[in-house]
Amino acid sequence: MDHTPVYLITGATGGIGSTLCRQLMAQNASVSAISNNLEKLNHLAQETGVHTLEADVRSYESLEQAVTKTHEHFGRLDGVVNCTGSILLKPAHLTSVEDWNNTLSLNLTAGFYLLKASIRYLKKTPDSVKSVVFLSSAAATTGLKNHDAIAAAKAGLNGLVRSAAATYAPQGIRVNAVAPGLVETPLAEKLLSSPAALAASERLHPLGRIGQPDDIASAVCWLLDAKQSWVTGQIIGVDGGLAALKGA
Repeated sequence: MDHTPVYLITGATGGIGSTLCRQLMAQNASVSAISNNLEKLNHLAQETGVHTLEADVRSYESLEQAVTKTHEHFGRLDGVVNCTGSILLKPAHLTSVEDWNNTLSLNLTAGFYLLKASIRYLKKTPDSVKSVVFLSSAAATTGLKNHDAIAAAKAGLNGLVRSAAATYAPQGIRVNAVAPGLVETPLAEKLLSSPAALAASERLHPLGRIGQPDDIASAVCWLLDAKQSWVTGQIIGVDGGLAALKGA
């Protein structure tokens, strides 16, 4: 690759998204960081030098504008990553309709919107190994109690990955996902609020620890890299062995 790759990251101010921005900037990539939190975006820009755009990923029009502005700013688009998501740990009978709709919106619909908005620009980019990466979850393939809504949303995302990988392979666009276990981020703070809760979460993962944002961001960087030009349609577990071993 003889050009500077341009990547667009949604959910860029979250624990994983901000770490991914740092890793990509350290690799001399150009990054467009998308979030609805302007204060955190400004802080991230000052720290890393990323290009920032405020957008609501739950609105297709808002997200489409951010993708278009990214392409206008950099003149190309080599890859997009959907780091937007949420955590909801409730059984179905205690999950409100609002909770369900919010979970689907942030964990499935936002991913579909990003794919839909970015494909035309990815197709236009010459001399590039183009990549779309989603963040799924070990819960999508492993039966974990009280994960009913989030497991359904992420399982839908896995289906989107595989279908879109087949659809866009002729255009050289790769579509994959990274499926984490529990990761130490602000989003998971309530789940790790006590030593007992932390110890229980560590025991859940065969490798005996919860994940760190660097673990996930590194896997995403690997999938974005042009050297992985023969990898598509994959859901790669980066979860301390949770899905493959606990779910076996």
